[in-house]
Amino acid sequence: MRFILFIIIIIGIVVFLNPFFPFWVIMVFISLLSALLGLNGIQGFLAGGLGFGLAWLGQALFISASTGSDLPNRMGELMGIGSGMTIAGVTAIIGFLLGSFSGLTGSLFRNLFRKKPDNLYRG
Repeated sequence: MRFILFIIIIIGIVVFLNPFFPFWVIMVFISLLSALLGLNGIQGFLAGGLGFGLAWLGQALFISASTGSDLPNRMGELMGIGSGMTIAGVTAIIGFLLGSFSGLTGSLFRNLFRKKPDNLYRG
């Protein structure tokens, strides 16, 4: 349940705060949120990546569809990677990587302060 909640919160943070803050501030928010929710490493990695990547993909598609501009297609041709949809896909992959490593960082940061049992191998 925390996994899906984390994805929804990240999408909300990215959609509403990304126009006002740079991406690295959003990454710090995701790291802190991952540490506060106590997700393990793989949950923080996947939830952060899915939330950030889906939000950036949705924003790229929304902006492209609402403006009706030919600029994404022209930029794709200029860069030699094809159409504007390819640029939206690359944007989603970059968003996935930024969010996933932010979530993993928060999870690993929380593990630094977790008390480990010291009598694990004693009889």
